[in-house]
Amino acid sequence: MWPKWFTTIVPLIIMISVTFAKPNIVIFVVDDLGISDLGCFGNDTIKSPNIDRLAEEGARLRHDVTPDAICTPNRAALLTGRYPIRSGLASDEGQDRVFLHTAASGGLPQNETTLAEIASAAGYITGWCGLVSCD
Repeated sequence: MWPKWFTTIVPLIIMISVTFAKPNIVIFVVDDLGISDLGCFGNDTIKSPNIDRLAEEGARLRHDVTPDAICTPNRAALLTGRYPIRSGLASDEGQDRVFLHTAASGGLPQNETTLAEIASAAGYITGWCGLVSCD
């Protein structure tokens, strides 16, 4: 037989742990995708039910823009929170700005703190799938 306090304390502990559970975070970085290309943003032609469900249950960022037109400096900015030119992966040549390949630039500086490191320190399991070009 369970003690009387058990039937009160256990549901309370479960409720508190569910209330303070860390949210899952999924960030999609997609080249050449317009906001109207997905069903969750109104496209009726292209079916994207799994992404639509994620969007329905999560946050949709509607007014964000990329900090750079070149993909690798843009990803570096997302990973570090710094301006793309500060990543060392783009040149500052005015009209002739170019992406510096990671082999030539050495990639992100080793002492750079990334979003993944901050998330890991907060207890998240992190991963990246697809094109990175920042290492």
